[in-house]
Amino acid sequence: MGPATGIKRQFYSHFAHFLAQHGYGVITFDNRGIGQSINGKLRQSDASLQCWGEQDLPAVLVALQQHFPNSQYHLIGHSAGGQLVGLMHNAQQLSSMYNIASSSGQLKNMKMPYLFKAHFFMNFFIPINNLLFGHTKSHWLGMGEPLPKAVAQQWRQWCNGQGYVKTAFGGSIQHHLYDQLNLPSMWVNATDDDIAISENVADMISVFSNMNAETLTLTPSDHALTEIGHMKFFSRRSQVLWQHVLTWLDGIDSTK
Repeated sequence: MGPATGIKRQFYSHFAHFLAQHGYGVITFDNRGIGQSINGKLRQSDASLQCWGEQDLPAVLVALQQHFPNSQYHLIGHSAGGQLVGLMHNAQQLSSMYNIASSSGQLKNMKMPYLFKAHFFMNFFIPINNLLFGHTKSHWLGMGEPLPKAVAQQWRQWCNGQGYVKTAFGGSIQHHLYDQLNLPSMWVNATDDDIAISENVADMISVFSNMNAETLTLTPSDHALTEIGHMKFFSRRSQVLWQHVLTWLDGIDSTK
């Protein structure tokens, strides 16, 4: 389970138990600088989005392989958890990727009034917080856990550009697999998600130039739900949606 930016592993526990009850071994984890992976004071953390992709995600896949050898391995990515997969040196060992609310988060594609909120958070709140506190107190605005300085800085930079992580290609990112991965992937967003709108999902998929990508846009009322948004897919109230993930995983395993 690749977590969203600033979201603790416990957020995914009900969904992870659902998959485990249907025969899948699941690992949830905190990226460094988040939850139980904070080491020391947060303002001293050198964690970044880039190291989450280059170090944390690959290490979790290795742990999964050690616990469940000779298996198929799938990434369920939530937001950043799916965006960063191309930074994994071992990403080609994955059999598939199922992404929820994963997009480039490109600010210029967002619609009002959320566009104003996004600009405020990214281009005012983050710089001021990093200057005053040495980290971003994103929890003050209901944006997950407090963020290490470099995580928030990269998040701001990448969402102000095109293609999210592509903004750093040739700069801090010299090696990646975004143009090599061709694994089956499903990209799911919701009509009431102000961040992972269809334009931004397409923008993120475009970075994976050889990706075998399918897309699905969910409408809450079609599933007797009042809200899905960016976060509620993993709510127990949204269990009606979880069967689609299970069907996807079962379908990939049956082809191997």
